[in-house]
Amino acid sequence: MAFEQLITDWGYWAILVVTFIEGETIVILAGIAAHLDYLELRWVIVTAIIGSFGGDQLWFYIGRRWGPQIIARRPSWQEGAEKVYKHLHKHQYWLILTFRFYYGFRNVTPFVLGSSGIPWLRFFTLNLIGAIVWAFTFAYAGYFLGETFKLFIDDYHKYALYVLGGLVLLGLVIWLTTLIIHRRKAREHGLK
Repeated sequence: MAFEQLITDWGYWAILVVTFIEGETIVILAGIAAHLDYLELRWVIVTAIIGSFGGDQLWFYIGRRWGPQIIARRPSWQEGAEKVYKHLHKHQYWLILTFRFYYGFRNVTPFVLGSSGIPWLRFFTLNLIGAIVWAFTFAYAGYFLGETFKLFIDDYHKYALYVLGGLVLLGLVIWLTTLIIHRRKAREHGLK
């Protein structure tokens, strides 16, 4: 199966799954793929919104149900939770709208917000708005980056898949490196 066919067949599923967890890199790559006519930009955006919004809602409800108990049992999480609570008390609406743009806060913030007792409807509404803005921002950033390829490379379709593949590989390496670093830090603090 050709790389182009993989993108066409599985691209939206990949966006959905990865944005459920994190996702800036894949949305940018999907925007590039949309510019290169392997995906459709509107469906990249819709899929990114659904994945991002859905993942954050799940973490919010987990935090709402079990957050205080989980945070109390994990000292390394308490520091991160305190940072989120500090920002929450100063800028509640702004934090909910923009947390997905802050590296390192994306996954913990909805969980901590759920444990803080914020009304679910407020989080739902602001989270949806934030997911829409986030998806449009990163998808269009990738789309316009695809235009840059066209400007600098004469026969960009000939090289675009190599560049896209390289960016996917780079994104995977960065993600795995970050995961390894976080696990090492957790082990240093006595967590597994």
